[in-house]
Amino acid sequence: MRLLLAEDEKALAKALKAILERSNYSVDAVYDGEAALEYMAAGNYDGIILDIMMPKKDGLTVLKEIRKKGSKIPVLLLTAKGEVDDKVEGLDAGANDYLTKPFHAKELLARLRAMTRVQMESEDSQLKAGNVTLDRATFELTTPKGSIRLANKEYQMMEFLMSNPGHLISSERFFEKIWGYDSEAELNVVWVYLSNLRKKLSSLDADIQIRATRNAGYSLEELK
Repeated sequence: MRLLLAEDEKALAKALKAILERSNYSVDAVYDGEAALEYMAAGNYDGIILDIMMPKKDGLTVLKEIRKKGSKIPVLLLTAKGEVDDKVEGLDAGANDYLTKPFHAKELLARLRAMTRVQMESEDSQLKAGNVTLDRATFELTTPKGSIRLANKEYQMMEFLMSNPGHLISSERFFEKIWGYDSEAELNVVWVYLSNLRKKLSSLDADIQIRATRNAGYSLEELK
């Protein structure tokens, strides 16, 4: 699951990013409201953590612009303010939840799980292709032969493929969606993860395969 974190206190942003990544989230961190909107326009995220007090554009302004564009992405607001009016304004603007600073990391993670669970339940909880099922709640890849629980990025790649069967997805698109712009990883990491997924599909006797098209990308196809 990929998150956008917008927090202008860089030390806090760094700490939160580390906590979230240890909990198997992929995170892009930005430090002002304008950057948050730019990243939102260019990337695909499963949720946003927005600090209210940010330079250039505050979190509430960012939230209102996101909702004005019709996005239903889950948004968690962070604020140092404890006044009821600020919380009400954020919720009325379309926030899914809020946390008042200081907060415990466990509470942040619990609220994120609750917030994204609602979104997941509004979608199909399982994706199916051929004899393969991917469970969005448990990260399990299952066929009649058995099941394997995928690691976070493996799951994200498999979900991307199974949500777009037969469609070519370039290495650059995989990298952008799953690792993000700020990642220090190399592009060939995409091939490494896809190779691992191919082995897991084979071990489960899947009747689908990840097919490579030279200079174009990868797609999920039925075995012939």
